[in-house]
Amino acid sequence: MDSQRSSGASLARTPSSLLHSSPQSLSTLAEEDNDEEKPPRPRPSPSFTPLLLSLPFFLLLFLYFKKESFFSENLLLASAAISVASVIALRWKVLSVGRTTRGSGSVQWFISDEDRILRKGKGSIGRIVREGVEFYSNGDVYEGEFHMGRCNGSGVYSFRGKARYEGDWVDGKYDGYGVESWTRGSRYRGHYRQGLRHGFGVYQFYNGDSYAGEWLGGQSHGSGVQTCSDGSCYVGEFMCGVKHGLGCYHFRNGDRYSGEYFGDKIHGFGVYHFASDHCYVGSWHEGWRQGFGTYTFRNGEMRSGEWDCGVLKISLPPSDPAVQRAVQAARKAAENVIILARVDELVNKAVAAANRAAIAARVAAVKAVQNQMDAKLCYTNHKCVRLCLI
Repeated sequence: MDSQRSSGASLARTPSSLLHSSPQSLSTLAEEDNDEEKPPRPRPSPSFTPLLLSLPFFLLLFLYFKKESFFSENLLLASAAISVASVIALRWKVLSVGRTTRGSGSVQWFISDEDRILRKGKGSIGRIVREGVEFYSNGDVYEGEFHMGRCNGSGVYSFRGKARYEGDWVDGKYDGYGVESWTRGSRYRGHYRQGLRHGFGVYQFYNGDSYAGEWLGGQSHGSGVQTCSDGSCYVGEFMCGVKHGLGCYHFRNGDRYSGEYFGDKIHGFGVYHFASDHCYVGSWHEGWRQGFGTYTFRNGEMRSGEWDCGVLKISLPPSDPAVQRAVQAARKAAENVIILARVDELVNKAVAAANRAAIAARVAAVKAVQNQMDAKLCYTNHKCVRLCLI
């Protein structure tokens, strides 16, 4: 059965032969182009540099016509003035070139297994590109969001055309809400944790059977409703994928049992109503009347005593203490089944959340495919690849 195949372990993912592609979206590139069209800031006039270079010349003329100073002192002062003017002019030129260079930077796009960052002019770093497409060596494909080289966020995973998952991801595993479907028609909608069905959800089998209720570790566990295509239905408690605890089973022939289950079988105390209006109240063992109990026919006739494998072994009056204790325990179990907490509302909320997560995953997949079409993918042996868009 599909549920048994998919619930046992988390998704096995093989290393990809294609590096993650997470190109920037079109809207972001358009916004950055608009930023480049903005008028540049006014820059200082370059005429300031010749003015600095002319200062030493005027200083020499001033010293030449000043008769009181000695020639050696004048020469020393002139040399110091020339040095200072040269240093100021050189530093001003470096600053001017730096401003010009930073104002005309090109867009660089880095794609790798570790970092996918869009860098633009003026030293700013754009938002991290999340959506990408990854192909696996076994034929599987993932389309959606990545983080630190792993599936994270919303995404769609296709299993070589055999199955498909749409929903939330955390660290490369199903985690959150999602929808899992198989080509034969089976589908699960609900909550996941670490790659397994966990919480509340609905599993619809391809043969018409379904289970709606609580899950734990990929198996039905807790309160739930199991409906079969033949018309039978079970409402009650589950443990590790089987009926266990208190529950009520409506059989396809019209019979109804309310009471205790153990290991997917009627076991303990309970009340069994037959479609023929007969009724048994008492003890059970692995689906058979076993122990003390009372069988009542539709005409009112009663048979009480100790039963063995469905056959009355020792006949006792209904007033016998052992028979009365068994009958009271069976009726109490049937009453407890009626007051079991219903999980319909919680299941409906989980299904609605799974549908929303599936829609978000499909949107992320569309963005990932668009990013793949707009970028160039490089196939290497799992090495870092850098693409620069100049």
